[in-house]
Amino acid sequence: MGKKKSSSRAWLKEHHDDIFVQRAQKEGYRSRAVYKLMEINDKDQILRRGMSVLDLGSAPGGWSQVSAKLVGERGRVIASDILPMDALADVVFVQGDFTEQETYDRIVTELNDKPLDVVLSDMAPNMSGMPEVDQPRAMYLVELATELAERALAPGGAFITKVFQGEGFEVWFRQIRDRFERVTTRKPTASRPRSREVYIVASGFKGSR
Repeated sequence: MGKKKSSSRAWLKEHHDDIFVQRAQKEGYRSRAVYKLMEINDKDQILRRGMSVLDLGSAPGGWSQVSAKLVGERGRVIASDILPMDALADVVFVQGDFTEQETYDRIVTELNDKPLDVVLSDMAPNMSGMPEVDQPRAMYLVELATELAERALAPGGAFITKVFQGEGFEVWFRQIRDRFERVTTRKPTASRPRSREVYIVASGFKGSR
């Protein structure tokens, strides 16, 4: 119990001292994660005016905030999370577990039979600290997000997803390289160095098979 309290205090101190947390609060963003997406987009130029975007695992809404700003009034952003998310201007939010058919159907309804330009996923499972448990859970979410992206993206579309390197990653990565023209691995500055997370930026979707 004492060890858990100590680690919680350490996390809170790190969070409070984090320059990206401080910057997000100062600049009016909902999470430090916005700087990961901003850096990725600065390098890869994925999100542009007029695009349609789906943001999976969107709460508290940081990536949706950035996406809505980048696609502008002529674009559209649909966000989905199992957790509640406060409303954002120009963002349609679908609450529910996207792995369940009912939530998936609601997302499809919001798409209005129009293919997406970009699918984003910053999802991660609740971590137990045991890699043999956490890694399969993380890969399961990535694979489901990939499946949705391949169903919903227009040819030429893009998919940006968080992945944890470990068991299952290499097999999944080979599949992604087969389905997209360009695949790049990014480790944004705002991603904590000790974290195994990386972001895969896949663009030039070859179309559904």
